[in-house]
Amino acid sequence: MELTGAEIAIRCLQEEGVEYVFGYPGGAVLFIYDALFNQSKVKHILVRHEQAAVHAADGYARSTDRVGVALVTSGPGVTNAVTGIATAYMDSIPLVIISGQVPTRAIGEDAFQEVDAVGITRPCVKHNFLVKDVRDIAATIKKAFYLAKSGRPGPVLVDIPKDVSNQKAEFSYPASVSVRSYHPAQNGEMGQIKQAAQLLLEARRPMIYSGGGVILSDASRQLTDLVRLLGYPCTNTLMGLGGFPATDKQFVGMLGMHGTLEANLAMQNCDVLLAVGARFDDRVIGNVEHFNQEKRKIIHIDIDPSSISKRVKVDVPIVGDVAHVLGDLLAVLHSSKQKPEQQALAAWWAQIGEWRGKRCLNYKNSDEIIKPQFVIEKLYEATHGDAFITSDVGQHQMWTAQYYKFDKPRRWINSGGLGTMGFGLPAAMGVQLAHPGAPVACVTGEGSLQMNIQELSTCKQFRLPLKIVLLNNRYLGMVRQWQEFFHGNRYSESYMDALPDFMKLAEAYGHVGMRIEKPSDVGPALKEAFARKDDLVLMDFRTDQTENVFPMVPGGKGLSEVILGEEL
Repeated sequence: MELTGAEIAIRCLQEEGVEYVFGYPGGAVLFIYDALFNQSKVKHILVRHEQAAVHAADGYARSTDRVGVALVTSGPGVTNAVTGIATAYMDSIPLVIISGQVPTRAIGEDAFQEVDAVGITRPCVKHNFLVKDVRDIAATIKKAFYLAKSGRPGPVLVDIPKDVSNQKAEFSYPASVSVRSYHPAQNGEMGQIKQAAQLLLEARRPMIYSGGGVILSDASRQLTDLVRLLGYPCTNTLMGLGGFPATDKQFVGMLGMHGTLEANLAMQNCDVLLAVGARFDDRVIGNVEHFNQEKRKIIHIDIDPSSISKRVKVDVPIVGDVAHVLGDLLAVLHSSKQKPEQQALAAWWAQIGEWRGKRCLNYKNSDEIIKPQFVIEKLYEATHGDAFITSDVGQHQMWTAQYYKFDKPRRWINSGGLGTMGFGLPAAMGVQLAHPGAPVACVTGEGSLQMNIQELSTCKQFRLPLKIVLLNNRYLGMVRQWQEFFHGNRYSESYMDALPDFMKLAEAYGHVGMRIEKPSDVGPALKEAFARKDDLVLMDFRTDQTENVFPMVPGGKGLSEVILGEEL
């Protein structure tokens, strides 16, 4: 049976079990939108900006372990999508983005709404394709889904010229595909796994450091079993929160620039470090030279061989899928007659206990003005720690990571690597569509929220009952904090003058708006908002303008060169 290229593209999505496509129509994709209209299996979510389409697909993917799908037109459609694509690329999120392109005869002629989508996106995709023959659409889309999800996940772009989407060919969807010279490892090398087990058992000051790879590999159960079997301390990166339960006594908190004192000092002073699905990035270990001053043995598990010894030289590299490797490591440890040295481990925990005793996350609460940390603590109470939480980027993101105790994976949805303001609201839309009926909250700031505020319209159209927790300090908070610390209190363009009335703005979009100005009203407002299960509620919390995020490791400094709140 012959189908048009557009019909083939939609049939491919059906074959892949795609539930939602997030997109915005335009001339180059009208044939594809027509094919969407003529079927009912794949649902389309009309966003109000292409950046939001990709962020929504991203939120859907992060919270489900499925491939998110976005559909955009040529020219400004695909360039608007680039920020979302780069966000997903930095955090290794599996997406397939289908973009329209001008007709093949017009490519290279500066045609109306033409851009080189393949060239523009090449630095921020796992792979991309320009389909010039209608007979290649099915195989290309199959490859796109395979590449997006396998190995180290990432976004894949499929660029389809308008004439190709209207030409006809027989439809046949491949059962499987192979890509030459692309063979991601699944199982680690057993000799290295046994070496890693021996190092762990001999450790006197061990540390387990886990990142987003644990979440992406669905390996939180294996990680938790390993940590509890050994009795060792565990820390998560910003992207790894929920990989190990935050309420567990062996969890020492998030590490890094705004990590806990105990996590950072344990990371710096350990003698054996197990890194699992993490990449030693600059926001995690700070200054590399400072980190390397302390001698330690490092075991690194990662599916991407290019991530191993990229920033920090490791002693035992293990390339493979985190879940598979941890499963094999657990089997080796269970079969070993040797056990961790308990006296040394007790002394190590005693040292960590001293660092914990500093209570680095304590803050001075107030009866007069709302502290942002207090809002997050009350959000945790109101949701019983069981909500899906998205965030934008800035102080509010760090406070959420510090004070909301994530016990489950895929509940914390945020832009880590790229640090994209405007991510939180559209990502929450994708999460809510993936989990209808589940509580979904977007923690944001007044700067970030306005970057994709138009998506309140999408939320109205599709009746998405999100809860928006706006920590409104009338500043670009993290920018202001850095200007205070490192730029002599010169607040250059960080003050958010002429802000809208967010309560009225929410109401203008057909939602519920609240303004909360007293600490005593924080808990009741959150309780009321979550009780309104069918409504989107925007809560404008007027918070302390002077509050800063502590602890803080300044840029270029080492993990032990940390600033605590009481030092300022």
